[in-house]
Amino acid sequence: MRHLLRALGVQGRIKSPTYAVVEPYEVDGRAIWHFDFYRFDDPREWEDAGFRDIFAASGLKIAEWPDKAAAVLPAADLEIRIEVADDDSRRVELTAHTVRGKELAACA
Repeated sequence: MRHLLRALGVQGRIKSPTYAVVEPYEVDGRAIWHFDFYRFDDPREWEDAGFRDIFAASGLKIAEWPDKAAAVLPAADLEIRIEVADDDSRRVELTAHTVRGKELAACA
């Protein structure tokens, strides 16, 4: 995820949100929210943490382990799956779920 955030222009230290669940960034006035739902267990956390408001606001939201929050997470515009091969190479698969997702995938 660090490589993607760097490619998007995030400068400075990029922390893993594994324990905090979310790390916010800003690039050229654009909000970027990096979520890691690996430890997400209780849908009440969604409301308590204000995630509904974050996802309703403009900006880019990147979620790792989205299946752990699937009951409350809005539908993704673009799904990015990264698989690590035995030789440590990566296979990236893009799946667009919305018109906006198709536009984004076309830029890749």
